[in-house]
Amino acid sequence: MRMGNARTKKTAVWLALLVLIAATALAGCGANSGDAGDGGTGSASQPAPSSGTGAAPASSGERVKVKLQLKWVPQAQFAGYYVAKEKGYYEEEGLEVEILPGGPDIVPEQQVASGVAQIGVDWVASLLAHQEQGLPLVEIAQIFQNSGLVLVSKKESGIVTGADLKSKRVGNWMGGNEFEILALFDKYGLDPNRDLQFIKQGFTMDQFLSGELDAASAMTYNEYLVVLDAGVPAEDLSVIDMNVEGVAMLEDNLFANRDWLAENKETAARFVRASIKGWKDAIADPEAAVDVVMAAVEAGSTTRDHQLNMMKEVAKLVAPEGFDTAKIGDIDEAMFKQTADIALQFGVISQPADLQQAFTKEIFEMATK
Repeated sequence: MRMGNARTKKTAVWLALLVLIAATALAGCGANSGDAGDGGTGSASQPAPSSGTGAAPASSGERVKVKLQLKWVPQAQFAGYYVAKEKGYYEEEGLEVEILPGGPDIVPEQQVASGVAQIGVDWVASLLAHQEQGLPLVEIAQIFQNSGLVLVSKKESGIVTGADLKSKRVGNWMGGNEFEILALFDKYGLDPNRDLQFIKQGFTMDQFLSGELDAASAMTYNEYLVVLDAGVPAEDLSVIDMNVEGVAMLEDNLFANRDWLAENKETAARFVRASIKGWKDAIADPEAAVDVVMAAVEAGSTTRDHQLNMMKEVAKLVAPEGFDTAKIGDIDEAMFKQTADIALQFGVISQPADLQQAFTKEIFEMATK
């Protein structure tokens, strides 16, 4: 009788072990199937949400791939993203980020809408125009808080304020870059077709330096520096600042494909969080940031000195004087509305922008919680 009980107990133990082994095998198959089917975009393959700077994933195989499409070629204008990548901030957030250079033939909105990239960088006016065309795009963070556009003139021209532009030769690159200047003309009651000569400006400052233009459009972080590098002292120049004039439009922002974002909010928040860290570092140490940028630029296309000066000016746009750096990336709703209003006034968009659809603050709030 005791031997029969022993055999019964032994059989029960073996059955229990077989059940346990089978259950373990099934669980393993289920996990592998979920990872493969998710394709790196669903929650199954993403690292657990983080409330801080982000915990590193268990292995590099778990990193989610994200492509960032820049507005222009590599330069200090985009330093924060290069620094974030170089310092491993994206990896810490479980991301594998590829930064795609822009150029004259690349439209970031089209790249993101088509899925070539998941996140893009461009000016808000351009984003608004593409949204109106029906592309499923939404802004998720505002990197430049101020406009970098100014009109620069030589003091000998007598131009001090917008009113002084009457009867002058004023340049702009056109092609979507002219709307702040048109808003400035409107502020002072100037008709660009009757009261002055509004001239298409090349992408160099040669027309200004040669005297063909009385006032030229310039970005504080690029063309204005070119004028200084050409030997014109700052004290010999007058500058009309679009921010001071109240006609500024928001520029570099981060936007995403709305359809992609619906399934990848945590990924977007991780990207924004890491990018903000990169921008903070770039602002705090411009020299180191430029070293990173110079490794990405095309050889011979620029100089380190130019990029360093650019970095210092870009820093003023990302975090203007008195700005709380904890709000880098935040979207100023009043400035966004001003940008949209100017865009509507001058035909960038034909209908008032739906601000609730044009941008979302949810991703920034997730990134900074």
